[in-house]
Amino acid sequence: MSIKSDNRHLYLQVIDHLKQDIEKGVYKEKEKLPSEFDLAKQLGVSRATLREALRILEEENVIIRRHGVGTFVNSKPLFTSGIEQLNSVTDMIKQVGMKPGTIFLSSTKQYPTEEDIRRFSCSETEEMVVIERVRTANGEPVVYCIDKVPARILPDTFSHEEESIFNILDEEANRRITYAVAQIEPIGYHEKISPILECDPETALLVLKQMHFDEMDEPVLFSVNYFKADKFRFHVLRKRD
Repeated sequence: MSIKSDNRHLYLQVIDHLKQDIEKGVYKEKEKLPSEFDLAKQLGVSRATLREALRILEEENVIIRRHGVGTFVNSKPLFTSGIEQLNSVTDMIKQVGMKPGTIFLSSTKQYPTEEDIRRFSCSETEEMVVIERVRTANGEPVVYCIDKVPARILPDTFSHEEESIFNILDEEANRRITYAVAQIEPIGYHEKISPILECDPETALLVLKQMHFDEMDEPVLFSVNYFKADKFRFHVLRKRD
């Protein structure tokens, strides 16, 4: 079906048309799109116009192009969150009506690294509790979590059955997290973590590193969370002064 029906640039019409087809289920998640030749012919546009539209759709994570294989519809993220909102993983999962779960991997005490000493302003002999877990949504693994807390903050009796580290600190350590300094970066396939999260080889990960502070501005938790990029999407609200 030709899309030459309005005065906008053709590539913009192609983008809208393909998005509508995906919304209607003409092309389903993870389904391969027709070849560029066939798709351009169906839409009545040049391959150059189609390529520009596909380039933008790829930037928007609507599609994914695999070299030598083809173009596929990306999975829609299940979870979206403003990165300016300090939500626990548990809350993010609950907010979309899914059941959070935890696969506990390990909890060890370690001496701090040089970066830990800098982050927590602690001595080199002060032990850190390092907790590794996989968070699940309706039983599906979606986040790999590494949490570091100074051992002096956590009571010896804290329970690993409590899913939210925020709640552990709030209720068992009387340390309420009020803000965090965060950085986020995408990475490709991770040899250890990607298989644990049951990622396809082409599925990227989003790594969110956060230093959390309590009401007294004391650093109490450093976390590194690996999110499946096809399940999570983060955004930020930027305001002009």
